[in-house]
Amino acid sequence: MSHAPIEPNWPARIAIALAALLALITALALAVTIGEMKISLSTAFQALGNGVLDLGYPVSAIQQGVIFDYRLSRALLAALCGGTLALSGAILQALLRNPLAEPYILGISAGASTGAVAVMILGFGGAVLTISGGAFIGAVVALLVVALLATGAGGSSDRVILAGVAGSQLFNAATATIVTTLANAEQARGVMFWLLGNFGGVRWPDVWVATPVALICFAVCMLHAKVLDAFAFGADAAASLGVAVTRVRIVLFATTAVMTATMVSIVGTVGFVGLVIPHAARFLVGPAHARLLPACLVIGAIFMILADILSRILVPQQILPIGVVTALFGAPAFALILYRARRPT
Repeated sequence: MSHAPIEPNWPARIAIALAALLALITALALAVTIGEMKISLSTAFQALGNGVLDLGYPVSAIQQGVIFDYRLSRALLAALCGGTLALSGAILQALLRNPLAEPYILGISAGASTGAVAVMILGFGGAVLTISGGAFIGAVVALLVVALLATGAGGSSDRVILAGVAGSQLFNAATATIVTTLANAEQARGVMFWLLGNFGGVRWPDVWVATPVALICFAVCMLHAKVLDAFAFGADAAASLGVAVTRVRIVLFATTAVMTATMVSIVGTVGFVGLVIPHAARFLVGPAHARLLPACLVIGAIFMILADILSRILVPQQILPIGVVTALFGAPAFALILYRARRPT
């Protein structure tokens, strides 16, 4: 007896999408109202109206600057950063078939940091190469180093993770060497704080740089959603289904490098987001990448906005580096994933 195919539960999907959008808006509203200066939600909306539409609401210049130029731009960049890092983690975990894969652990973030610091302190590239360009070159070099180490070690996904850890240490050492030997005291202090992740210097030009990168890279990832599902059975199985494995790997690895390098060049190194968020998203929406990738984008955005809020309020009169806050949540989750992924002996 044949059965008609089950139609997608569109009302439930629409309800979930609306709930996710509401959660994101709520997180943004909290980000612009919470801080050392107490600001009401109505004042925040008035400042937003003044900044976007020039409506002329009676908002003081200080409040207008704090809400629109500082907190809102910072919150939007945090959302873009969290979403793209989570997206990168989901892509790497699918391609490598390893639950521990993410840009931070694979050394991509460390390579991007080295490239950015080389441009900032050594002046590589002169006026031609920007910090973002240096970060991208560093991320690509890190990918190549990890691939070379992993190939020499056998190429399994576990070996790739170990190669990533080794590559990460290598590039962290290179960054530390540049900072300690060639930077002056002011440069060293700024770079070391930046390396821990910092949204303090974010302004609207940074948002305009990060937004098209996030949107274009997300579109590229979504175009490969079905292909990523095929990788769940291994590269050989994907190839047997007609997937151009080498081309897909190059495109998606390059996409993750672009996303990681862009965010690292703006805010510094932020760890564990690409590791934890994809697992949380899989728990909520399942493994199918057509649903998983948008979920990673939204959940990563909300997580990073909330983490940024915590970085501003956990210690009075002081702002913690965002990397410290994400590590406080990510390290225990990393330990849990390691425990659950262990193999019986």
